[in-house]
This record gives sequence, C-alpha cells and structure tokens, in this order.
Amino acid sequence: MPFDHQNTPLSAEQARVLATLLEKQRTVPDSYPLTLNSLLSGCNQKTSREPLMQLTEADALAALDALRERHLVIEVSGQRAMRWEHNFERVLGVPSQASALLGLLILRGPQTAAELRTNAERWHRFADTSSVEAFLEELQERSAEKGGPLVQLLPKAPGAREARWAHLLCGEPILPAAAAASHATVANAAATTGLADLTERVTLLETQVAQLQQRLDALTRSLGD
Repeated sequence: MPFDHQNTPLSAEQARVLATLLEKQRTVPDSYPLTLNSLLSGCNQKTSREPLMQLTEADALAALDALRERHLVIEVSGQRAMRWEHNFERVLGVPSQASALLGLLILRGPQTAAELRTNAERWHRFADTSSVEAFLEELQERSAEKGGPLVQLLPKAPGAREARWAHLLCGEPILPAAAAASHATVANAAATTGLADLTERVTLLETQVAQLQQRLDALTRSLGD
C-alpha cells in the first residue's frame, strides 16, 4: 500500500518534523538521529523556515507518534536519550535527490527550480537547474499506483519571471491571493473572449442568412412575373 498523502495528508506539524529530520541528516550528520530537544530546536529555528513555527514538546511528540504509525519515522535507542530518524525515501519510494527537493519545499514553501538548486547546496549538489526540473517533473507525473503526484507547478505570479513549485504532502497548496486572483482573471478573460467571439460569429451568420433570404425573395418575385 503506497503512502496515501492524497486521502490522508500530513498536518503542518507532522510535515515540519519530518522535513527537519530530512534536513539534519544531511546538514549535521554527526548529530543524527536527533534527540527530541534537537528536533524541536530544528523545527522552531528562525532561518530557512517558511512559515516560522513555535512547536511545543507535546506538539512534536504528537507529530512523531502520527508519523511513526505511517512508518515515516523510526525511534532508535541512544546512549542517554531516545533518538529519531526518518524513513521517508523508503516509504515514498523516491531517490535521495527527490527527497531533498521535497524537504526544501516543506521547510521553505514554494520555490522556483533555480531557487531550489541554490537552497539545496548543503543537501545535494545538482549539476544544473535542468536536473532539478527533471526530478520535479518526475514527482509531478507520479502514477496513482505509486501514490500520485507529490509536487505541483503553481500558476505564475504577476510580474514573476518563473513559476514556483509546491509540495502536495499536506494536500493542495493554498495559492497566494495575488496569484489566485491573477489565475481567476486569466480564466475569466478567456471565457469573456470566447463569448465575444461566439457572439460575433452568430451575428455574422444572421446577416448572411438575411441576405440569402432577400435574394430568395427577389428570385421568387422574378419567377412569378
């Protein structure tokens, strides 16, 4: 049974805990697996986080329990305290490059492929932006048998040069108001344009029918004479 994020999405707290484990495994391997205190500190840090959170120990433990039930985290014995590690790649069936991108999207919010490449420097060094895009497209085209898409390319925001990617582990992403409004405006404009074109075509056809009718009437009178 694949990880079912579509019907049972992660909560924001669960996603933050999971992504923090992903991050610390790569950036501070000597401290990994993490103690609860280290994990909590990573979840609540003020840099490289969007949005900022202030999880309590109870919040973190509740998130860990939920993640453990889904086999996404594992509790391991430490010398002085219990420690935690993720089981993300195995459960989702994704390579380490893809898990790095997903972790970054969870921790920092929607980003362009170029931003992801820059931010992933300490996680994984991608050769170029094209390689990042290739992994993102693979995650977006993920089949239903494997659990469905894990990322989505968002509508381009007004004035933005590139569109941003968002993860889907917590459900459908909430579009920023400006982007959502722009998307709706484009859709409405397209609908309005289509209606105007249809109206113009109907008017033209009506004119042509009227002209044909006039010619038919004239021909009928000519034959009658």
